Amino acid sequence: MLADTLYSLPLEQQIGQFFFIGLPGTELDDETRELITEIKPGGVIIFGRNVASPEQLRSLLDGVRELIPAPPLIGVDQEGGLVDRLRKIFTPMPSARTIRQHGDLAAARALGRITGEVLQLLGFNLNFAPVMSIMTDDRDLLSNGLYSRSFGRSPGEVLGYTTVYMRGLQGSGCLGCLKHFPGIGAGEVDSHEQMPVVRLSHDDLIAQDLAPYIELFQRRDDRVRCVMVSHGGFPNIDMKKEITGGLLEPASLNYNIVTELLREELGYQHLVLTDDLEMGAIARHCEIEDAAVLSFMAGEDMLLICATPEKIRRGYHSLLAAARADKLPKERVRGSLRHIAATKALVQPSPPFDRQRFQVLSDNVARLNEKLNYTYGGTIK
Repeated sequence: MLADTLYSLPLEQQIGQFFFIGLPGTELDDETRELITEIKPGGVIIFGRNVASPEQLRSLLDGVRELIPAPPLIGVDQEGGLVDRLRKIFTPMPSARTIRQHGDLAAARALGRITGEVLQLLGFNLNFAPVMSIMTDDRDLLSNGLYSRSFGRSPGEVLGYTTVYMRGLQGSGCLGCLKHFPGIGAGEVDSHEQMPVVRLSHDDLIAQDLAPYIELFQRRDDRVRCVMVSHGGFPNIDMKKEITGGLLEPASLNYNIVTELLREELGYQHLVLTDDLEMGAIARHCEIEDAAVLSFMAGEDMLLICATPEKIRRGYHSLLAAARADKLPKERVRGSLRHIAATKALVQPSPPFDRQRFQVLSDNVARLNEKLNYTYGGTIK
Protein backbone atom coordinates (compact mmCIF):
# COMPACT_ATOMS: atom_id res chain seq x y z
CA MET A 1 0.00 0.00 0.00
CA LEU A 2 1.08 3.56 -0.74
CA ALA A 3 0.46 4.53 2.90
CA ASP A 4 3.09 2.01 4.02
CA THR A 5 5.51 3.52 1.50
CA LEU A 6 4.95 7.02 2.92
CA TYR A 7 5.23 5.75 6.52
CA SER A 8 8.64 4.26 5.66
CA LEU A 9 10.08 7.50 4.23
CA PRO A 10 12.72 9.37 6.26
CA LEU A 11 11.24 12.12 8.44
CA GLU A 12 12.51 14.85 6.08
CA GLN A 13 10.56 13.31 3.18
CA GLN A 14 7.46 12.65 5.29
CA ILE A 15 7.34 16.36 6.15
CA GLY A 16 7.85 17.18 2.44
CA GLN A 17 4.64 15.25 1.70
CA PHE A 18 2.68 17.89 3.60
CA PHE A 19 3.71 20.69 1.22
CA PHE A 20 2.01 21.70 -2.02
CA ILE A 21 4.39 24.17 -3.64
CA GLY A 22 4.53 26.61 -6.53
CA LEU A 23 7.43 26.79 -9.00
CA PRO A 24 9.28 29.92 -10.15
CA GLY A 25 9.00 29.72 -13.94
CA THR A 26 8.46 27.70 -17.10
CA GLU A 27 11.58 25.54 -17.00
CA LEU A 28 13.11 22.92 -14.76
CA ASP A 29 16.19 25.09 -14.26
CA ASP A 30 18.79 24.73 -11.49
CA GLU A 31 16.80 26.88 -9.02
CA THR A 32 13.64 24.81 -9.53
CA ARG A 33 15.52 21.50 -9.36
CA GLU A 34 17.18 22.50 -6.10
CA LEU A 35 13.84 23.54 -4.59
CA ILE A 36 12.09 20.29 -5.55
CA THR A 37 15.03 18.13 -4.51
CA GLU A 38 15.27 19.85 -1.12
CA ILE A 39 11.55 19.78 -0.24
CA LYS A 40 10.48 16.63 -2.14
CA PRO A 41 6.92 17.98 -1.95
CA GLY A 42 3.76 15.91 -1.87
CA GLY A 43 2.23 18.29 -4.41
CA VAL A 44 3.07 20.94 -7.00
CA ILE A 45 0.71 23.71 -8.14
CA ILE A 46 1.01 25.45 -11.51
CA PHE A 47 0.15 29.09 -12.30
CA GLY A 48 0.07 31.15 -15.49
CA ARG A 49 3.74 32.07 -14.93
CA ASN A 50 4.64 28.41 -15.50
CA VAL A 51 2.80 28.07 -18.82
CA ALA A 52 4.37 28.80 -22.23
CA SER A 53 3.08 26.02 -24.52
CA PRO A 54 1.28 22.69 -24.12
CA GLU A 55 4.41 20.70 -24.87
CA GLN A 56 6.54 22.83 -22.53
CA LEU A 57 4.03 22.42 -19.70
CA ARG A 58 3.78 18.64 -20.10
CA SER A 59 7.58 18.40 -20.22
CA LEU A 60 7.87 20.50 -17.05
CA LEU A 61 5.39 18.30 -15.15
CA ASP A 62 7.00 15.06 -16.37
CA GLY A 63 10.36 16.44 -15.22
CA VAL A 64 8.95 17.32 -11.79
CA ARG A 65 7.66 13.75 -11.38
CA GLU A 66 11.10 12.33 -12.10
CA LEU A 67 12.65 14.37 -9.27
CA ILE A 68 10.24 13.27 -6.53
CA PRO A 69 10.48 9.73 -5.06
CA ALA A 70 6.78 9.45 -4.09
CA PRO A 71 4.46 10.34 -7.01
CA PRO A 72 3.17 13.90 -6.44
CA LEU A 73 -0.25 15.42 -6.77
CA ILE A 74 -0.02 18.05 -9.51
CA GLY A 75 -2.72 20.69 -9.32
CA VAL A 76 -3.95 23.90 -10.89
CA ASP A 77 -6.75 26.45 -10.39
CA GLN A 78 -8.61 25.84 -13.65
CA GLU A 79 -12.07 27.16 -12.84
CA GLY A 80 -12.83 29.06 -16.05
CA GLY A 81 -13.67 32.77 -16.28
CA LEU A 82 -11.22 34.97 -14.38
CA VAL A 83 -9.38 32.00 -12.85
CA ASP A 84 -8.02 30.21 -15.90
CA ARG A 85 -4.31 29.31 -15.84
CA LEU A 86 -4.33 27.82 -19.35
CA ARG A 87 -5.80 30.69 -21.36
CA LYS A 88 -2.46 31.42 -23.06
CA ILE A 89 -2.44 27.96 -24.66
CA PHE A 90 -6.12 26.92 -24.73
CA THR A 91 -9.43 28.60 -25.54
CA PRO A 92 -10.48 30.62 -22.45
CA MET A 93 -13.12 28.67 -20.52
CA PRO A 94 -16.49 30.11 -19.46
CA SER A 95 -17.10 31.24 -15.89
CA ALA A 96 -19.33 29.40 -13.44
CA ARG A 97 -21.61 32.45 -13.25
CA THR A 98 -22.15 32.45 -17.02
CA ILE A 99 -23.21 28.81 -16.96
CA ARG A 100 -25.61 29.42 -14.05
CA GLN A 101 -27.11 32.49 -15.74
CA HIS A 102 -27.97 30.31 -18.73
CA GLY A 103 -29.49 27.65 -16.47
CA ASP A 104 -27.39 25.09 -18.34
CA LEU A 105 -26.53 22.02 -16.26
CA ALA A 106 -25.30 20.25 -19.39
CA ALA A 107 -22.76 23.06 -19.89
CA ALA A 108 -21.48 22.55 -16.33
CA ARG A 109 -21.00 18.85 -17.00
CA ALA A 110 -19.33 19.57 -20.35
CA LEU A 111 -16.96 22.11 -18.75
CA GLY A 112 -16.01 19.54 -16.10
CA ARG A 113 -15.44 16.80 -18.66
CA ILE A 114 -13.35 18.95 -21.02
CA THR A 115 -11.35 20.44 -18.14
CA GLY A 116 -10.60 16.99 -16.73
CA GLU A 117 -9.45 15.61 -20.05
CA VAL A 118 -7.25 18.56 -21.01
CA LEU A 119 -5.63 18.59 -17.55
CA GLN A 120 -4.90 14.88 -17.84
CA LEU A 121 -3.29 15.43 -21.26
CA LEU A 122 -1.07 18.15 -19.80
CA GLY A 123 0.04 15.98 -16.85
CA PHE A 124 -2.22 17.21 -14.01
CA ASN A 125 -4.21 15.02 -11.66
CA LEU A 126 -5.99 17.58 -9.43
CA ASN A 127 -8.07 20.67 -10.20
CA PHE A 128 -8.69 23.19 -7.42
CA ALA A 129 -12.34 23.60 -8.40
CA PRO A 130 -15.30 23.98 -8.02
CA VAL A 131 -15.84 27.10 -5.91
CA MET A 132 -18.72 26.37 -3.50
CA SER A 133 -19.50 29.98 -2.52
CA ILE A 134 -23.13 31.05 -2.53
CA MET A 135 -23.42 34.49 -4.15
CA THR A 136 -26.80 36.08 -3.42
CA ASP A 137 -27.74 39.42 -4.95
CA ASP A 138 -26.58 41.15 -1.74
CA ARG A 139 -23.25 39.31 -1.75
CA ASP A 140 -22.67 40.25 -5.39
CA LEU A 141 -22.10 43.81 -4.17
CA LEU A 142 -19.14 42.79 -1.98
CA SER A 143 -15.52 43.20 -3.09
CA ASN A 144 -14.40 39.65 -2.35
CA GLY A 145 -13.39 38.53 -5.84
CA LEU A 146 -15.97 35.72 -5.96
CA TYR A 147 -18.62 37.47 -8.10
CA SER A 148 -18.13 35.40 -11.27
CA ARG A 149 -16.70 32.26 -9.67
CA SER A 150 -19.85 30.87 -8.05
CA PHE A 151 -22.32 28.45 -9.61
CA GLY A 152 -25.29 29.70 -7.61
CA ARG A 153 -27.34 32.08 -5.49
CA SER A 154 -28.71 29.38 -3.17
CA PRO A 155 -27.50 26.12 -1.59
CA GLY A 156 -29.63 24.15 -4.05
CA GLU A 157 -28.21 25.90 -7.11
CA VAL A 158 -24.61 25.47 -5.93
CA LEU A 159 -25.23 21.81 -5.12
CA GLY A 160 -26.83 21.08 -8.50
CA TYR A 161 -24.18 22.70 -10.66
CA THR A 162 -21.15 21.57 -8.65
CA THR A 163 -22.45 17.98 -8.57
CA VAL A 164 -22.66 17.69 -12.36
CA TYR A 165 -19.39 19.63 -12.81
CA MET A 166 -17.60 17.20 -10.45
CA ARG A 167 -19.07 14.20 -12.30
CA GLY A 168 -17.68 15.51 -15.56
CA LEU A 169 -14.30 16.43 -14.11
CA GLN A 170 -13.67 13.28 -12.09
CA GLY A 171 -15.19 11.05 -14.77
CA SER A 172 -12.28 12.22 -16.94
CA GLY A 173 -9.78 10.96 -14.38
CA CYS A 174 -8.88 14.29 -12.72
CA LEU A 175 -9.72 14.87 -9.05
CA GLY A 176 -11.67 17.95 -7.98
CA CYS A 177 -11.34 20.01 -4.81
CA LEU A 178 -14.22 21.85 -3.11
CA LYS A 179 -13.30 25.37 -1.97
CA HIS A 180 -13.20 27.59 0.10
CA PHE A 181 -14.53 25.86 3.24
CA PRO A 182 -16.58 26.80 5.25
CA GLY A 183 -17.69 29.47 2.77
CA ILE A 184 -16.45 33.03 2.24
CA GLY A 185 -19.19 34.35 -0.05
CA ALA A 186 -20.35 36.67 2.73
CA GLY A 187 -16.85 38.08 3.31
CA GLU A 188 -16.41 41.73 2.38
CA VAL A 189 -12.80 41.59 1.16
CA ASP A 190 -10.58 39.36 -0.97
CA SER A 191 -8.40 36.98 1.09
CA HIS A 192 -5.52 37.64 -1.32
CA GLU A 193 -5.32 41.06 0.40
CA GLN A 194 -6.64 40.56 3.95
CA MET A 195 -8.82 38.28 6.05
CA PRO A 196 -12.48 38.28 4.96
CA VAL A 197 -14.68 38.34 8.08
CA VAL A 198 -17.87 36.28 7.83
CA ARG A 199 -20.30 37.24 10.60
CA LEU A 200 -22.70 34.31 10.19
CA SER A 201 -23.71 32.18 13.14
CA HIS A 202 -23.02 28.44 13.24
CA ASP A 203 -26.68 27.70 12.41
CA ASP A 204 -26.72 30.16 9.50
CA LEU A 205 -23.56 28.62 8.06
CA ILE A 206 -25.04 25.12 8.35
CA ALA A 207 -28.28 26.22 6.66
CA GLN A 208 -26.64 28.17 3.86
CA ASP A 209 -22.94 28.05 2.97
CA LEU A 210 -22.28 24.60 4.42
CA ALA A 211 -25.45 22.95 3.11
CA PRO A 212 -23.97 21.87 -0.27
CA TYR A 213 -20.84 20.48 1.45
CA ILE A 214 -22.97 18.51 3.92
CA GLU A 215 -25.06 16.98 1.14
CA LEU A 216 -22.01 15.97 -0.91
CA PHE A 217 -20.20 14.55 2.14
CA GLN A 218 -23.18 12.34 2.95
CA ARG A 219 -23.62 10.79 -0.49
CA ARG A 220 -22.83 7.13 -0.87
CA ASP A 221 -20.61 7.66 -3.92
CA ASP A 222 -18.10 9.42 -1.59
CA ARG A 223 -17.07 11.59 -4.52
CA VAL A 224 -15.48 14.45 -2.54
CA ARG A 225 -11.85 13.55 -1.80
CA CYS A 226 -10.30 16.98 -1.42
CA VAL A 227 -11.41 20.14 0.42
CA MET A 228 -9.56 23.48 0.57
CA VAL A 229 -10.00 25.57 3.74
CA SER A 230 -10.26 29.34 3.35
CA HIS A 231 -8.48 32.11 5.22
CA GLY A 232 -11.81 33.59 6.34
CA GLY A 233 -12.46 34.67 9.92
CA PHE A 234 -15.67 33.50 11.59
CA PRO A 235 -16.13 35.51 14.81
CA ASN A 236 -19.59 34.17 15.62
CA ILE A 237 -18.47 30.55 15.65
CA ASP A 238 -14.88 30.96 16.81
CA MET A 239 -13.38 33.84 18.78
CA LYS A 240 -10.75 33.53 21.50
CA LYS A 241 -12.66 35.54 24.06
CA GLU A 242 -10.06 35.33 26.81
CA ILE A 243 -7.71 37.57 24.81
CA THR A 244 -8.21 41.32 25.13
CA GLY A 245 -10.40 42.45 22.25
CA GLY A 246 -10.79 38.85 21.11
CA LEU A 247 -8.43 37.16 18.64
CA LEU A 248 -9.84 36.09 15.28
CA GLU A 249 -7.90 33.25 13.68
CA PRO A 250 -8.14 32.42 9.95
CA ALA A 251 -10.10 29.21 9.29
CA SER A 252 -7.08 27.58 7.64
CA LEU A 253 -5.08 27.82 10.89
CA ASN A 254 -8.02 27.08 13.16
CA TYR A 255 -8.45 23.74 14.94
CA ASN A 256 -12.08 24.53 15.75
CA ILE A 257 -12.92 24.82 12.06
CA VAL A 258 -10.59 22.27 10.41
CA THR A 259 -10.85 19.48 12.98
CA GLU A 260 -13.95 20.13 15.07
CA LEU A 261 -16.28 21.46 12.35
CA LEU A 262 -15.06 19.81 9.13
CA ARG A 263 -13.74 16.51 10.46
CA GLU A 264 -15.78 15.82 13.58
CA GLU A 265 -19.12 17.59 13.17
CA LEU A 266 -19.50 17.11 9.40
CA GLY A 267 -17.68 13.75 9.34
CA TYR A 268 -15.35 14.48 6.40
CA GLN A 269 -12.59 11.84 6.29
CA HIS A 270 -10.42 12.67 3.27
CA LEU A 271 -7.73 15.16 2.19
CA VAL A 272 -7.83 18.71 3.58
CA LEU A 273 -5.49 21.47 2.45
CA THR A 274 -5.00 25.17 3.05
CA ASP A 275 -5.49 27.98 0.62
CA ASP A 276 -2.17 29.65 -0.29
CA LEU A 277 -0.34 30.55 2.94
CA GLU A 278 1.37 33.47 1.17
CA MET A 279 -1.91 35.37 0.80
CA GLY A 280 -2.36 38.68 2.58
CA ALA A 281 -4.95 37.19 4.96
CA ILE A 282 -2.17 35.02 6.46
CA ALA A 283 0.84 37.31 5.94
CA ARG A 284 -0.93 40.01 8.01
CA HIS A 285 -1.68 37.44 10.71
CA CYS A 286 1.65 35.64 11.20
CA GLU A 287 5.00 34.66 9.67
CA ILE A 288 5.16 31.70 7.28
CA GLU A 289 7.04 29.59 9.88
CA ASP A 290 4.15 29.94 12.34
CA ALA A 291 1.51 29.52 9.63
CA ALA A 292 2.98 26.16 8.58
CA VAL A 293 2.95 24.74 12.11
CA LEU A 294 -0.42 26.26 13.09
CA SER A 295 -2.18 24.98 9.97
CA PHE A 296 -0.83 21.46 10.41
CA MET A 297 -1.79 21.43 14.09
CA ALA A 298 -5.26 22.68 13.11
CA GLY A 299 -5.74 19.46 11.16
CA GLU A 300 -4.64 20.35 7.61
CA ASP A 301 -3.02 17.52 5.63
CA MET A 302 -1.27 19.65 3.00
CA LEU A 303 -0.12 23.28 3.08
CA LEU A 304 -0.09 25.41 -0.06
CA ILE A 305 2.82 27.85 -0.41
CA CYS A 306 2.56 29.01 -3.96
CA ALA A 307 5.03 31.70 -4.97
CA THR A 308 8.30 32.34 -3.15
CA PRO A 309 11.00 29.64 -2.92
CA GLU A 310 12.42 31.30 0.21
CA LYS A 311 9.03 31.13 1.97
CA ILE A 312 8.50 27.54 0.85
CA ARG A 313 11.83 26.61 2.42
CA ARG A 314 11.09 28.55 5.61
CA GLY A 315 7.70 26.87 6.01
CA TYR A 316 9.16 23.42 5.36
CA HIS A 317 12.08 23.79 7.76
CA SER A 318 9.80 25.19 10.45
CA LEU A 319 7.49 22.15 10.28
CA LEU A 320 10.48 19.81 10.08
CA ALA A 321 12.00 21.41 13.19
CA ALA A 322 8.70 20.98 15.03
CA ALA A 323 8.62 17.29 14.03
CA ARG A 324 12.23 16.75 15.15
CA ALA A 325 11.39 18.35 18.50
CA ASP A 326 8.43 15.96 18.92
CA LYS A 327 5.98 18.86 18.78
CA LEU A 328 3.85 17.19 16.09
CA PRO A 329 1.77 14.30 17.46
CA LYS A 330 2.83 11.10 15.68
CA GLU A 331 -0.81 10.14 15.09
CA ARG A 332 -1.39 13.47 13.32
CA VAL A 333 1.61 12.83 11.07
CA ARG A 334 0.45 9.29 10.28
CA GLY A 335 -3.13 10.45 9.76
CA SER A 336 -2.14 13.06 7.19
CA LEU A 337 0.20 10.64 5.41
CA ARG A 338 -2.73 8.21 5.27
CA HIS A 339 -5.03 10.85 3.73
CA ILE A 340 -2.36 11.87 1.20
CA ALA A 341 -1.68 8.24 0.23
CA ALA A 342 -5.39 7.49 -0.18
CA THR A 343 -5.79 10.52 -2.46
CA LYS A 344 -2.74 9.62 -4.55
CA ALA A 345 -4.05 6.04 -4.90
CA LEU A 346 -7.06 7.44 -6.81
CA VAL A 347 -4.89 9.26 -9.34
CA GLN A 348 -4.79 7.90 -12.88
CA PRO A 349 -1.57 8.16 -14.92
CA SER A 350 -1.63 10.81 -17.63
CA PRO A 351 -1.91 9.58 -21.22
CA PRO A 352 0.78 10.62 -23.73
CA PHE A 353 0.34 14.20 -24.87
CA ASP A 354 -1.78 14.31 -28.04
CA ARG A 355 -1.66 17.68 -29.82
CA GLN A 356 -4.56 16.77 -32.11
CA ARG A 357 -6.85 15.82 -29.19
CA PHE A 358 -5.76 18.97 -27.34
CA GLN A 359 -6.92 21.06 -30.31
CA VAL A 360 -10.25 19.19 -30.51
CA LEU A 361 -10.90 19.96 -26.82
CA SER A 362 -9.97 23.62 -27.37
CA ASP A 363 -12.46 23.77 -30.24
CA ASN A 364 -15.10 22.15 -28.00
CA VAL A 365 -14.66 25.01 -25.50
CA ALA A 366 -15.00 27.56 -28.31
CA ARG A 367 -18.35 25.98 -29.25
CA LEU A 368 -19.43 25.94 -25.60
CA ASN A 369 -18.57 29.64 -25.31
CA GLU A 370 -20.60 30.35 -28.45
CA LYS A 371 -23.59 28.48 -26.99
CA LEU A 372 -23.31 30.54 -23.77
CA ASN A 373 -22.58 33.85 -25.56
CA TYR A 374 -19.41 33.99 -23.45
CA THR A 375 -16.38 36.07 -24.40
CA TYR A 376 -13.37 36.36 -22.11
CA GLY A 377 -13.05 40.07 -21.38
CA GLY A 378 -9.56 40.34 -19.90
CA THR A 379 -6.12 40.41 -21.43
CA ILE A 380 -4.34 37.14 -22.14
CA LYS A 381 -1.29 37.22 -19.91
